[in-house]
Amino acid sequence: MESNRILLGALLFIVLIVAINFAMFAIARGAAKGDSRWMSSLRDTLSKPMEGSSSKSMDELRRQIEALKEQEKKE
Repeated sequence: MESNRILLGALLFIVLIVAINFAMFAIARGAAKGDSRWMSSLRDTLSKPMEGSSSKSMDELRRQIEALKEQEKKE
C-alpha cells in the first residue's frame, strides 16, 4: 500500500515536470516565431526603475525611525 503511494507520487511528479517543460517550449516557440508584444511590454516594465509611492513610503519610514531614535536618546 505504501509503495503504491510512493509510485503514484513519483508518477505525478514526472507528469508535472513534463507538462511544465511543454509549456515552456510552447512559450519559447511562440516568442521566437511571432509578434511578442507581451515580451516587449515586460522588458519595458522591468527596465524602468521603481518610482513613485514606494520611494515616498520608504522615505517616510526612514524619517519615523530617525524620530524614534532621537526620542529614545532623549529619555
